[in-house]
Amino acid sequence: MTAAPVHTQGRLFSAPPLLMDLLQDAGLPLPEARSDVDLATILRDAPLDDGALLSRARNAMDWWAKLELCNFPADQEKISYANAPYVLVIDQADPAITVADFQEMLVFAQTEHLNSKVVILPCENGVAQADMASDRITLADPKSNPWTLFASAMAVYTHSSGLGFDAIFAGHRPRVFGQPWYGGLDLTQDEAPDPHRNRRLTRAQAFAAAMLLYPNWKNRHGAPCLFEDILAHLEATERARREDANGYVASHILRWKRPFLRQYFGSNGIEFTDAPHQIAAHVAQGRRQMIWGSDAKAALRLEDGFLRSRGLGAALVRPVSLILDDQGLYFDPTRPSRLEALISARTDLSTAAAHRIDGFLTRLKTLNLSKYNVGAGAPTLPGGHRILVAGQVEDDASVRLGTGQGAGEISTNRALLMAARAAHPSAVIVYKPHPDVEAGLRRGKVADADAIADVVAQSADPLALIEACDEVWTMTSLIGFEALLRGTPVTCTGAPFYAGWGLTQDLGNTPARRAARPSLKALAHAVLIDYPRYFDPQTGTAIAPEEALDLLAHAPQGRSRLAQTMLARLRQLRAATLGLNR
Repeated sequence: MTAAPVHTQGRLFSAPPLLMDLLQDAGLPLPEARSDVDLATILRDAPLDDGALLSRARNAMDWWAKLELCNFPADQEKISYANAPYVLVIDQADPAITVADFQEMLVFAQTEHLNSKVVILPCENGVAQADMASDRITLADPKSNPWTLFASAMAVYTHSSGLGFDAIFAGHRPRVFGQPWYGGLDLTQDEAPDPHRNRRLTRAQAFAAAMLLYPNWKNRHGAPCLFEDILAHLEATERARREDANGYVASHILRWKRPFLRQYFGSNGIEFTDAPHQIAAHVAQGRRQMIWGSDAKAALRLEDGFLRSRGLGAALVRPVSLILDDQGLYFDPTRPSRLEALISARTDLSTAAAHRIDGFLTRLKTLNLSKYNVGAGAPTLPGGHRILVAGQVEDDASVRLGTGQGAGEISTNRALLMAARAAHPSAVIVYKPHPDVEAGLRRGKVADADAIADVVAQSADPLALIEACDEVWTMTSLIGFEALLRGTPVTCTGAPFYAGWGLTQDLGNTPARRAARPSLKALAHAVLIDYPRYFDPQTGTAIAPEEALDLLAHAPQGRSRLAQTMLARLRQLRAATLGLNR
């Protein structure tokens, strides 16, 4: 594999080859080299001793290595080879490298590691040949993931391949027979060292120079961005490629949702059917079955994410995030979910992950974003200790499953209000009805709310209310999670996904399996970064969580004329069939 040079502004940026390929596959522009200085000069002369820069470099290179990004099909990535550990020899397409040069590397690899097996990673138009294979030498599949090979290699040999740079950050000190741009920095064993290169750099310094200081990275819109933004986008597109590889068969999906689901998950096809025999046939062909909601029979349960849109799902506004859970669903505490596993796994938050969620939460709060981003500020509230009581849709699955609805359980908005008032008789109780209930779409109206609460905050912004109040009471509402993120104490009478981890006052029965004690940052990382998938509602493109924040910040509020018409009809139907005035 070559070093994938990128010619820009008369300069040559030799970046890791897989990274360049992945940028193109993900629809990202290739980076431009800096116009004022070349990479060799930065590597030779730049101070490279700034603490903040090196901390950023360590976080980014750890993230990059952990992603193990590869531009080959998912079923060909994790190819492993027997007799590990072995010596890995990397082929590359370079007219200056002859078969004799490559054979010389093979001789060195075998003589310097007696009795060790050798694996060759060939490439298209390279010099490795099939007849080089022997009892001791294996030719790998050209579509093997190099990161997988690095993990089982005891040593790495290369002439000047860009993969040598990747190998450094996989923990190797490659044996180099040419003079690549990353050679001569005391990070490689150089067979033919360049006498003009004698500076010793740490891995973080080399990474900072080559990946943070030299390239001018661009996002999917062509605007300047940071390398971390590139990694976040590649992580999202790689996840989509991996999870969507075999396609889906989807059932119990409302018709208005099907067009955007086809955009979001349709790279390898999504079929919609509720017929059991058709579902079985698609599953037999390798498709995964998804179903909207908590049906235990489906392999995947589909739901809205926690940063959904500017507008209500009931108002037919397309979501920016969705959840696919292969174990249960986050709002169902009666059984485990993928989210619970992710929260437990995030108890030990790495430095890179902590840095990422810090930046994400800072931007989330600065932009004042929540799940639906509806409402218009907050009313003027009386003085005193203010408690925000978050109303919900009473027949919603999160309430039905998360409150138990047994004897003594609080499972209605009125009961929640009464409990908050009983616990705090002199407090200022601020009741926020759920937006779908306010819109007349769902059940949960409290007829005498103004007799129990001091303020009924109709059409108010939940975030403004959280900011104005001293604590929050909820059954299972997401408002409780949003309050936690903003440092507001939360009391839960049910068992929402964020309860039971030691971060809330829990009056309900939370699952004993939630034994981990994550930090708030760890919980937020699992909930907002690890668990959902994010999409551009217009194009269906997989996007990073950080990109979703920017999209929501600039998305228009409201709904189309067609959606308004359908919403009016839905209101009439709901009111007629559910008795919403009770």
